[in-house]
Amino acid sequence: MGGHSVVDQKIRELVREDPRYSAGAYEFVFDALDYAMMRYGKHRRRGGDRHLSVEELLDGIRSFAIGQFGPLARVVLESAGLYGTEDLGEVVFNLVGKGLLNKQESDDREQFANGFSFREAFDEGALAEILAFEL
Repeated sequence: MGGHSVVDQKIRELVREDPRYSAGAYEFVFDALDYAMMRYGKHRRRGGDRHLSVEELLDGIRSFAIGQFGPLARVVLESAGLYGTEDLGEVVFNLVGKGLLNKQESDDREQFANGFSFREAFDEGALAEILAFEL
């Protein structure tokens, strides 16, 4: 339990310091990161081999959001302050700044720019992926 309170405290600090994003945005990114780690088989690896590329993380975030929220994914993410992949990068690097996530030297915020269009991925793509998955 003690570990959660430290994470929760740091997330509350982040929300105070950068009010663009709700606590839910940070929690969503943590959950999506776990999902992406599993999706790419990196949860069993150690050290640098555990690292997700930005592309892998964004793909995991997109798939996780669709799985969790279906065609409402964009609305839910926007309600947390996440309007595009640039915002996802800001949240990730805010978490890095608080020591809650690690990064490699080659990682930077600009890699998140123009990762994918929320409108295309969540409005059109969400329905297509959901329907394809159910078949």
